[in-house]
Amino acid sequence: MATVQVNGQDVTIGDGERLNCIQAAAKAGVEIPHYCWHKDLSVVASCRMCLVEMGDKKPDGTIAMQPKLVPGCQTPVKDGSVIITNSDKVKGAEAGTLEFLLLNHPLDCPVCDQAGECYLQDYSYKYGRAYSRMQEPKLQKADKDHIGDQITLFTDRCVMCTRCVRFTKEISGTSELQVVSRGNHAEIDVFPGEPCNNKLAGNVVDICPVGALCSKDFLYEQRVWWLKGANSVCPGCSTGCSIRIDQNKDVVYRLKPRENPQAQGSFMCDDGRFGWKYIQDEKRLRMPVVRTSGTPVEQAWDRVLPAVKAAIEESIKRDAGRFAAVLSPWMTVEEAFLLAKFVKSLSPDARLVMGPVAVVGEDDLYPKGLHGEAPAKPKFTIRAEKCPNRLGVELVLKHFEGEVISFADAMADVGLGRIESLFAVGGDPAGWVTPEQAAQLAGLRLFVVQDILASAASEKATFVLPGSAWAERDGTFINHNGLAQGIAKAVRGPGESRADSRILFDLAGRKGLVHIPTLRKEIGAEIPALAALAVGQLGETGVSITTSSVAVNGTGAGKPVGAAG
Repeated sequence: MATVQVNGQDVTIGDGERLNCIQAAAKAGVEIPHYCWHKDLSVVASCRMCLVEMGDKKPDGTIAMQPKLVPGCQTPVKDGSVIITNSDKVKGAEAGTLEFLLLNHPLDCPVCDQAGECYLQDYSYKYGRAYSRMQEPKLQKADKDHIGDQITLFTDRCVMCTRCVRFTKEISGTSELQVVSRGNHAEIDVFPGEPCNNKLAGNVVDICPVGALCSKDFLYEQRVWWLKGANSVCPGCSTGCSIRIDQNKDVVYRLKPRENPQAQGSFMCDDGRFGWKYIQDEKRLRMPVVRTSGTPVEQAWDRVLPAVKAAIEESIKRDAGRFAAVLSPWMTVEEAFLLAKFVKSLSPDARLVMGPVAVVGEDDLYPKGLHGEAPAKPKFTIRAEKCPNRLGVELVLKHFEGEVISFADAMADVGLGRIESLFAVGGDPAGWVTPEQAAQLAGLRLFVVQDILASAASEKATFVLPGSAWAERDGTFINHNGLAQGIAKAVRGPGESRADSRILFDLAGRKGLVHIPTLRKEIGAEIPALAALAVGQLGETGVSITTSSVAVNGTGAGKPVGAAG
């Protein structure tokens, strides 16, 4: 075990750890300011903000310091390394570097989207001077709205850290961004006719340490200090990116990736980043509906739920083998468990079916090669499986049903008259049923739809139960690799919509309030394949589900997706 001294404090470094000064100091709780360094990108040491004093502790206990300051990002530590970050020499270098970076920086903090989470603001307060000695006019550079469909560049705010350039070269592999000109006139730009529109482009906004690169989607929408965050999981595909939902007054404004080495790492794709707008769609279901003689009538929950439960019980009592419940891969593990256990408690002959698992194309791997070819060792993968919890729902189905019955097989049985009553949970914003299938389902004796958006199915259903989107409920998603992560309620649903877990909890006649950690413990005790959930709280990075009963890199029913990233 190596020992490094940071400002007189000893820090132990693991045998397998290879750290630079910034990382070693962080282990001691000491911040070394930096702009250009990012742990997932190559080191260029261009901003010079992280200059520190560096030395070595000799066997006799004496310390020999290097005569010049060194960039902390580029300097590895070893046993006996000594780092000083709080000397007058270092403080003078930090103040001078900040003064240089701010020479031409505009004083537009009041209108800048980055205000409140800007490294320039924070470092200027902590390490800079309280005044400027600049007397000459500032160099002004034109803003560049053409950088990309989702991003815009305020050129005069840029500190030329080149994080964005290195990201498009090393992570996305598309290399749209570059540095043009030299010296004081250097600036970021795109190659002519090649805007930064790759599927990971939104990440350059996140990694920009200042307000240079901004999201057009979020631009001037909200001040960041008004936003309230909740940790969750992106539902756009089975990668299961850890994210933070930023909202104010029950309105979602943006999603940002949350670092998780067990899931996606540090980034997320633009499909997930900007694909949440359906949460606030005008087509959201807002009230329970009962359809009698073809006429839909809105009713209160305390009337609809007992009627639904009575209709299900009557259908199963009449012929349990002709009743089926469709469990959507957009359901949480807890919701799938509640519905499956309720149905099977009424009759073991009632069937449980896996809802449609959307698979679009093949896995999209990054960084791309020169001609767009997939890499041998991907750093990021956008999965072809476009649902968040296929694996978790399959584990519940295998426990209660013993097999995974596909939605296509269930529809075939509907056509043959082998299913006459159906309880279907939707949740897929892209739609889970075609108009032709909805017309076929309209002939059932009982057709209950629990969903978030109006669809061809909800127009034909006997009962319509308005559920909640993923950002409006708590629960567990299990990604393609068996990582169970918690999703958290960030906003309230529209109208009289309810969290799916609450709907199913009440439908099953359970007493009390829904408490997800308690449900996880119950699931972990009852389903061996989900025993890891018995911890209750999954933490920020989740827990791994170990199972041999379901292929973790599949799209359901044993159909492989492709290479894993």
